[in-house]
Amino acid sequence: MSETTELSATRLAQAIRDREVSPVEAVQAALDRIEKTNPALNAFVTVCGERALERAAAAERALDDGSRTGPLHGVPIGVKDLDPVAGVRTTRGSLVFAEDVPQETILCVEKLEQAGAIVVGKTNTPEFGFKATTDSALFGPASTPFNRAMNAGGSSGGSAAAVASGMVPLAQGSDAGGSLRVPAAFCGVFSLMPSFGRVPVPAKPNAFRRYNPMVCYAPLARTVADAALGVDLMSGAHPYDPYSYPAPEKLTDELHGDLTGLTVAYSPDLGGYPVEAEVETAVRAALPALREAGATVEEVDFRLPLPHAELTAMWRRYLSVAHAESAAISRDNGIDLLGAYAGSIDQGYLDSVRVGESLSAVDFRLEDLDRTRVLYAFEALFDRYDLVVSPVNAVAGVPNSAGRDTVGPDTVEGEAVDPFVGWSLTSPYNLIGSPAASVPVGRARNGVPVGLQVAARRRGDALVVRAAAALEARLPWAATYRDLDLDATG
Repeated sequence: MSETTELSATRLAQAIRDREVSPVEAVQAALDRIEKTNPALNAFVTVCGERALERAAAAERALDDGSRTGPLHGVPIGVKDLDPVAGVRTTRGSLVFAEDVPQETILCVEKLEQAGAIVVGKTNTPEFGFKATTDSALFGPASTPFNRAMNAGGSSGGSAAAVASGMVPLAQGSDAGGSLRVPAAFCGVFSLMPSFGRVPVPAKPNAFRRYNPMVCYAPLARTVADAALGVDLMSGAHPYDPYSYPAPEKLTDELHGDLTGLTVAYSPDLGGYPVEAEVETAVRAALPALREAGATVEEVDFRLPLPHAELTAMWRRYLSVAHAESAAISRDNGIDLLGAYAGSIDQGYLDSVRVGESLSAVDFRLEDLDRTRVLYAFEALFDRYDLVVSPVNAVAGVPNSAGRDTVGPDTVEGEAVDPFVGWSLTSPYNLIGSPAASVPVGRARNGVPVGLQVAARRRGDALVVRAAAALEARLPWAATYRDLDLDATG
């Protein structure tokens, strides 16, 4: 990396304010890094260099004339290609939308731009973000910078790989079942999935649709401070999102990492998931750092109220209903994904749509009975402990396949799992709306990073950030990015 691309978002913003680096220099350094590094990783799928440099020049003029600047003034960022940025191609990872150029920007990115951030491009995602790996017929797989034969994870995999490799210090992503935390773990970066409703999402045309499953938006970053700032900037109530609420505190005030008096439950399998021994060993090795920060850590025999496979299947049905609704909206707009366009769409996504269409309204609402059991089980655990930690993923990476076929394993430690997402321990927190983060805590033998998942009761985001900051201070991971040699693309 260059000296500029090594800087965190907050440090780069400070350097720009101090006139050590100009916005044009910062954006150009990001574009140069993308040009050198992206062929090896396939993290960015669209680069809007001309637009970014124009905005960087405007940001430079604002500094020259003394205009008020935001906390990310001049900082280059990436945006997941699932989400719109006005005037920039947004494909959703799909051949069907390969040349679509939206006229509006998603609110969470708009807030980052209002804070001065400059979008340099769109990052790779699976088609419609429907699986926990990043691969599509349109663009192919995104790789983790730590082992190019292994997938970056999904569905925010391009954003995670872009941040880990120094292309940008901050990149936006989203999470409906692990799509921030899964790639953050595989790429050795940090991401917080905030409590449901903390980051508003005005969802057109149906403001109530995102409740099932619970979708959250947040950045991926190389430091906890950067991610906390990004979530703070995205947060706040919005009249067009009925689930949004005013953030009760600034997460950037929680970076001191003092865990004195807090209780932490360690569940090595989060209630029954099979986990590879190498992954569990790496996560367990990080527990002393929490104790050093003042927390009381206890291993618990937590059990889910239904087997992990049934829980994953239930979550998949929620997602299928969301997919069916999206397909119906597209059909109303003249794009019949199950008709003329079906041959261009990933079969796994089409199957999900059909499952959603097959469920009756009553059957769908009855899913909430099991979902309530999951909620009550976790709430009983949170009655006893402030935080729950576990592995993020059950496996030490997923190999890339050719084309759009990359999915995870169908067994872990001899137990059958759903290859699309059943090898991650993330979706339960989406079902209950709790905040959960992925914190890098080591690397597997194949070089792929391992993530520790830390979660709290809903609206306990500050506790999660505090614990992540404590781990970062005692198990610093930033130096690992400097070990990456990605300029050669062979």
